[in-house]
Amino acid sequence: MTKKNVRTKPFHIAREVPGSEASKLVSARLGREIAGNHGPRDEKLFTLAARDENGDWIGGVNGVMHWRWLYVSQFYLAPGWRRNGLGRALLAEVENFARENACVGLYLDTFEAGAMDFYLKCGFAIAGRIENFPPGAARTFLSKAL
Repeated sequence: MTKKNVRTKPFHIAREVPGSEASKLVSARLGREIAGNHGPRDEKLFTLAARDENGDWIGGVNGVMHWRWLYVSQFYLAPGWRRNGLGRALLAEVENFARENACVGLYLDTFEAGAMDFYLKCGFAIAGRIENFPPGAARTFLSKAL
């Protein structure tokens, strides 16, 4: 016997502008439901900057901590500063920052094979992968328990 998909209440679906009242309701209601099931996100944004001896910006990390995990949303080094230890030093500072804030792990994602190899050498493990995202590449998600 097969079940029929029975609609008991009429509904309408429409596209609305991001930031509209409907958009805010989705965010607020989902946030409350998730917090009720898993505790509050307690999000804390952070930025770490790397500068040369003259004080010029040469790289950095942006991210957020939530549910005792630190997410690296952006990790960038100026090309002339790659492959000289700055990346490892910056990532070590990210880990120190995570520990100072009682995080239990870190996670991030990348489209670049070279960056993925770097993260694997730094103790991260592949947690997932989406092929052809962006087109012609793959988005790899990595995590590291602290």
